[in-house]
Amino acid sequence: MRIAVIKKEKCHPTKCGNYLCAQVCPVNRAGKDCIVRGDIKQLEKPTISESLCIGCGICVKRCPFDAITIINLPEALKEAPVFRYGVNAFEVFRLPIPQEKQVVGLLGANAIGKTTALELLAGIKKPNLGQLEKQPTEKEIIKHFKGTELQAYLQKLFSEGITVSYKPQYVDKISVQFKGKVMDLLSNLSEEKKIKELAEKIGISNILERSLDKLSGGELQKTAIAAAILKQADLYLFDEPASYLDVKERVRIAKVIRELAKTKSVIVVEHDLLILDYLADLIHILFGKAAVYGVISHPKSAREGVNTYLDGFLRDENIRFRDQPIKFETSITEKPKKGEIFSSWPELKKKFPSFDLEIQPSEIFKKEIIGIVGANAIGKTTFARILAGELKPDSGELTHKLKISYKPQYIRPEKANVLETLKQINKEVLSQENKIAILRPLEIEYMLNKNLDELSGGELQRVAIAACLLREADLYLLDEPSTYLDVEQRLSASRTIQKVIKSREAAALVIDHDLLFISYLADRLLAFSGEPGKSGHAKEIISVKKGMNNFLKELDITCRKEPETGRPRVNKPGSVKDREQRSKGEYFL
Repeated sequence: MRIAVIKKEKCHPTKCGNYLCAQVCPVNRAGKDCIVRGDIKQLEKPTISESLCIGCGICVKRCPFDAITIINLPEALKEAPVFRYGVNAFEVFRLPIPQEKQVVGLLGANAIGKTTALELLAGIKKPNLGQLEKQPTEKEIIKHFKGTELQAYLQKLFSEGITVSYKPQYVDKISVQFKGKVMDLLSNLSEEKKIKELAEKIGISNILERSLDKLSGGELQKTAIAAAILKQADLYLFDEPASYLDVKERVRIAKVIRELAKTKSVIVVEHDLLILDYLADLIHILFGKAAVYGVISHPKSAREGVNTYLDGFLRDENIRFRDQPIKFETSITEKPKKGEIFSSWPELKKKFPSFDLEIQPSEIFKKEIIGIVGANAIGKTTFARILAGELKPDSGELTHKLKISYKPQYIRPEKANVLETLKQINKEVLSQENKIAILRPLEIEYMLNKNLDELSGGELQRVAIAACLLREADLYLLDEPSTYLDVEQRLSASRTIQKVIKSREAAALVIDHDLLFISYLADRLLAFSGEPGKSGHAKEIISVKKGMNNFLKELDITCRKEPETGRPRVNKPGSVKDREQRSKGEYFL
């Protein structure tokens, strides 16, 4: 079985010599219409016949805009797709299965079909079974799933015998679609008593009377989660509930969602492996090729699902979807303080009208990466801006004369070309060295001809990381580089940061809320504590093990090392391992 996908935004038939793909196709040259030209005057895109395509790859290689993808599907995958967006467009195979009183997790790369799967289960989209000429009837759809658990679910969904509550991925649209206060939005869904009880649990009691358009990303996220939970439903769908939230809030939300699953069915999409592992009872892995096709695996236990995803091989289906397994051999090893002192700072203090920050003296070593963790509004970004020279401390003076490259937390896209923007930072951006070390690992090359304001959140984040690393600097400051990245992109970004810092004999400070990302990336840790929005302080830099142990104790969760992959894994609350580690004070084993 073969899939042909044309990325319409990349295809420019007038600029390639009038449908170059059709000219070079051997099937076309033999007299058959495998690649059909459109009306060149109307700038119509070509179409590819998947039944006639022989998978030679000539059109893929000759297309100057990298607009064509031809994929031969695994032999084991012989069923029809559940949904396809159009001719030569993305398609999804299979659907996840809701389970009563359990949390089902969806784990996979960006643009692989996770959100599409949720929309199909929510009834926002209807399965078309790959039939583009005519939408199948509800009877035909149900017949397609005959003999499976999804047959009964879809029967109930179509007959309105089941209700679904859906928390979408992009919560920033809430303030556009709904005007008014948080309480006004939630009052449409439940009574005041239940709203206030839930608001206390998820930490939004103080914003109930605030206007939606005045909320931060994290506050909008928690409001959206509250709205989803308050709706009376049989199935609850949460698309990336951890986005915008700090570690404490992620754990808090995870506990609330697990409590919901005691009586309801829940499905969650999440890229933070530590949180997903903590949340989920079962996991479906999504594999395939981003923006081309996605396949949903059979369900697995949370532990097996994450380990299988990292391994890249589905044994029960005999399908390898990644060339190399992902290992965490160095992720939580004790990294001793050693080497040449690179820089240091004295005690630093900064006062604002409603916030005080205090930083204890510490030092960084050459070729060292310091991970910074802590709640939102606790002073991490303020500290980075002080080091970057954007803010001047009230007490304590920075004496170092370091060249600093800073990737800010919030990235504002401009209407500027990606390549031209990167060239302004480094004229040698396209050198072989930069391609191998930065552009290719971060998958930047395919978007060089795009404008920044055309990029997705994940693409924009990767360009911002690349821009930071392309600068010649002594100290690199990266604020929340894992935001919008999927699991593999996070690991690729961490490896890229490590290689650049070590090879240049520089140093880096990395702020992030993904504890797995930080524990994998960092040599040592700087933990912030205090009262969010009021005061923040950080002591000296300590080892990852000690820092994570102190931080997890504050979060009231324990982690152990997964023997198969080496990754940190959250213990289920009250489990034998959880009780054993707590009794010894070992929160990060």
